[in-house]
Amino acid sequence: MEEPYSIYLHFPFCKRRCNYCDFNTYAGVLNRLPRYIDALCLEIQTVAHSHKEYISVHSVYLGGGTPSLIPADELKKVLACLKANFQFTHDTEVTLEANPGTLSPDYLKEIRRMGINRLSIGMQSGSNQELKILGRIHLVEDVHQSVAWARTAGFDNLSLDLIYGLPGQTLDQWRHNLHAALDLYAEHLSLYALTLESNVPMFRQIQNGELPAQDDDLMADMYELATDELNQAGFEQYEISNWVRIDPSGRDLRSRHNLQYWLNLPYLGFGAGAHGSAEGVRTENLSRIKAYSERCFLGNTGEFPRGPALKTAVTIDKHREMQETMLLGLRLRQGVSASRFYARFGEEMHSIFGKEIEELIHLQLLEENRGGTDALRLTRHARFLSNVVFRQFVD
Repeated sequence: MEEPYSIYLHFPFCKRRCNYCDFNTYAGVLNRLPRYIDALCLEIQTVAHSHKEYISVHSVYLGGGTPSLIPADELKKVLACLKANFQFTHDTEVTLEANPGTLSPDYLKEIRRMGINRLSIGMQSGSNQELKILGRIHLVEDVHQSVAWARTAGFDNLSLDLIYGLPGQTLDQWRHNLHAALDLYAEHLSLYALTLESNVPMFRQIQNGELPAQDDDLMADMYELATDELNQAGFEQYEISNWVRIDPSGRDLRSRHNLQYWLNLPYLGFGAGAHGSAEGVRTENLSRIKAYSERCFLGNTGEFPRGPALKTAVTIDKHREMQETMLLGLRLRQGVSASRFYARFGEEMHSIFGKEIEELIHLQLLEENRGGTDALRLTRHARFLSNVVFRQFVD
């Protein structure tokens, strides 16, 4: 049976770029939105029609940028286009990334009615001073208000993002942020270490001495603190950066969309700069809004999963797919199952990566066959050092 797909939609529009952001986003260009939405729908139709049959979809993620800047009627148009061209499962997870300060009660009610059933809210910090350093447009009070409005609108699956390792941030300040998030009773938390590329303002501020340098040892302590605090608060860590509240009713509240990536299963990416991976081909779209839209309107078609605004398409051979299955799957707490690896590839995990696995077990970075499973997974010690492990599975 063919695995259901996931779909990522990129909305590269922001009110203002944050000081740490290196994503494909643009501020002050909302006038280009109507043409962009039409181009996005054309891309969706073109790619869907290039496949031999209807594709089953079990998760959709509207990311950015700031998708919550997009008017509800435009989002409705895009979702209607998706449903007309793909076969949604009865319980398809539809997530919208939302920034506090861009939401209203009416907007949240409207998008909930149209089928968006999960929100990922960019809280980032529980301190207004830290939010200012990050260049965010919202205050802590806006986060509280957004969560309250979302609950009233009927959302029962909320995720909050937090960033740690800010310049000058102390362990106590990070503990405060964790508890500020826990007090909002979200179902899911994503915690990310601040990583700065050389082209972002905050990197230059640190280089110029305007902000203190980040402390890697302190960031590791922050990660350990979060692991302990969230475990005590009834959360289960299911991926390196993600925790889910244990639901008494048994609902699985893990991000289905992100699990698709980590399990190395097929997904399509639509929009400027979007990435996809399906049928042994990894795709990337043109990143500039104007160039992307123009290509979509030209209507060029390619072999699935290539779309009209394609920038690059890379063929993934079997060995590379096995490597990526290892490094992505090891992000998950459940790890990589030996039996599932064999079922997928027809080869034993140890026959392909035996040397690497034995070395990493010796270094106490991997553990095997714990808890009655046949899985290989990171040790707790290795979770903050995961890139050291992942490098062993790439050429």
